[in-house]
Amino acid sequence: MPTTTQGSQEGRLCNQIIRNLFISRLARNNNLLVIYNNTYKYYKNQQRLGLKLFSGKYDYRTRIILNDTNILKYIDRHDIQSNFNFNTNVFFQTPECSNFLYTHIRRDLQNSIIEANPFKSRYNNNNEVFLHIRLGDVAHVNPGFTYYDKVLSLIQCQKGYIGTDSPEHPIIQQLEGKYNLEVIKEDEVYTLQFGSTCKYVILSHGSFSAVTGYLSFFSTVYYPEYDVNTIWHGDIFCIPEWNKIAI
Repeated sequence: MPTTTQGSQEGRLCNQIIRNLFISRLARNNNLLVIYNNTYKYYKNQQRLGLKLFSGKYDYRTRIILNDTNILKYIDRHDIQSNFNFNTNVFFQTPECSNFLYTHIRRDLQNSIIEANPFKSRYNNNNEVFLHIRLGDVAHVNPGFTYYDKVLSLIQCQKGYIGTDSPEHPIIQQLEGKYNLEVIKEDEVYTLQFGSTCKYVILSHGSFSAVTGYLSFFSTVYYPEYDVNTIWHGDIFCIPEWNKIAI
């Protein structure tokens, strides 16, 4: 079965979504067995999102060690007679992986994601904005109030929402005060599903922001420029359809 080495499940929901979608694609192409509650962490949440993760028949003794460099070499092969491991520092967050996943979601998973979304009637049917603002332990690399203010000044919308891990942070309070934005106080799945239906989506950093963008099928998406040498995640905001904002 595709498995991970001990201790390799670091990362929260959206890191796991990225990993799991790659594993599922490999498993589907080669009919490989996957133990859902072992390899597919946060499986129930991904079911809620309409992400159909595959498990097949074959469980080989041999293992291929996946990494950011070789994953795309294997991803579309149908002749593999081995299973897969990956180590703690492998998140499949290179520009090539990000663009592959963006295309894969839209080509192969978009319909199931839309059907699973309780807010699907909002797609292409509102003039609202959603901001994902990652703060917490990485607030020091957040693009700051000026970035969000700049993007909000470029668009005209009726209402706005914020998804954040730090609702009491001064940046959040500034934005709430200036633009009368509403903080979403629901779980991650709700936030992803609702936020991705807004006409405009403003991202910050991290895998949650990236996945929000991947799922925003009918939205205009913005993200801040960043230094790939200092950011904690991979270079995952390189989607040509998205709008990079200089800060």
